[in-house]
Amino acid sequence: MKDKNLLMVPEEVIMSKIFLIRGLRVMLDMDLAELYGVETKQLKRAVRRNIGRFPPDFMFELSHNELENLRSQFGTSSWGGVRYPPMAFTEQGVAMLSSVLNSDRSILVNIQVIRIFTKMREMLLAHKDIIEKLSRIEQKLADHDDKILLIFEYLKQLEQIKQQSETQSKRKLIGFKRDDE
Repeated sequence: MKDKNLLMVPEEVIMSKIFLIRGLRVMLDMDLAELYGVETKQLKRAVRRNIGRFPPDFMFELSHNELENLRSQFGTSSWGGVRYPPMAFTEQGVAMLSSVLNSDRSILVNIQVIRIFTKMREMLLAHKDIIEKLSRIEQKLADHDDKILLIFEYLKQLEQIKQQSETQSKRKLIGFKRDDE
């Protein structure tokens, strides 16, 4: 293999190419092709020739709505005219790509991508307790918001009652007047 340091891609670059789609962390075919140093159509062709290796939990094609949603997140910049919906590869799909694309670069990049996926999963597990605590705090705040709105509603009702009683007290009394009053 060639010098490994020449092929190392910064972790930040790879992490920026991992998206959350359908509740899964995935990488898109165009980003993987760029990392592997091949054309997107070559990557897609290799995947289609070996489609049996890519079940739906390894790889899926984005729907039109998902593609539009991604475009809206990035603007219309470098995506250009994409004729076919991109393929999205899960961690297992990226691992399977190493058996389909057999270059030294693809193997090294795959190893690096898998390590980053693993690191992300470990970070999520390590911070799971923090996420749960934040979720509980958020729920408490939502409950407090409901209670505060209820208090304001009661205050409005009390204010209306007070207004009505003041209006009643200012009215001139009419009717029969007794001498003892």
